Amino acid sequence: MSLSEVRAEASPRARIRELFASLSRAALDALYPPVCLACRSATGAHGGLCPACWRAMRFIERPFCDRLGTPFEQDLGEGLLSPQAIADPPVFRRARAVARFEDGPARRLVHRLKYSDRADLAKPLGAWMARAGADVLVDSEAIVPVPLHPLRLWKRRFNQAAALAQAIAAESGKPFEPRWLLRVKPTRSQVGLSREQRAANMQGAFRVAAGAPVRGLRIVLVDDVLTSGATANAAARALLRAGAADVDLVVFARVVTGT
Repeated sequence: MSLSEVRAEASPRARIRELFASLSRAALDALYPPVCLACRSATGAHGGLCPACWRAMRFIERPFCDRLGTPFEQDLGEGLLSPQAIADPPVFRRARAVARFEDGPARRLVHRLKYSDRADLAKPLGAWMARAGADVLVDSEAIVPVPLHPLRLWKRRFNQAAALAQAIAAESGKPFEPRWLLRVKPTRSQVGLSREQRAANMQGAFRVAAGAPVRGLRIVLVDDVLTSGATANAAARALLRAGAADVDLVVFARVVTGT
């Protein structure tokens, strides 16, 4: 059979598959009408935001600090570092985030994923994170989530960082490695702690699992929110001490101060 004959035969089949997919989507929409991920108002498609929440979402786009991912008010060229990154450089190499973490859609999405059993949010949020972190993901060799301590995981039953990391790995085609990094110290909540207290609280909180082949690898660490950076620094430090070549960070939202 010639190539043209194969294409002629495949074309009707492809159209039939497309028709069935379209009918399936229509049936799904009829049973479960698409709603906004943040406010639950009606939308035109599943897995998105309504116009109001989209406008309220403070997405982080260039120009931003190449190291911390914090946005600049003016575009002064690529590769620039913020004063904070120069004065207090993080342990990880680069951080990327989808949006600012403040009152509004970003905060609601994080809280619903983390505390309201909304595991379905991980896939769309992870897809946004994969796009926001495309420049650090392109040469990465493994996706590693920030782990919970076993006691906290038992109480919560769900690690939002692992769910996001799995979604990012599916989007990027990179290996998902949830067992390489362990949380060995039952740290107290970081809420209400100063920057110095947060760093002290996280000291020695992580170690790399025995036999995890991190040596020489470029790793992307994943978490839901970046605040002071204490958790990400402690996790990155453990990976680097175990021989990782580089550790970058991708989060859904980050706290932005002084802008």
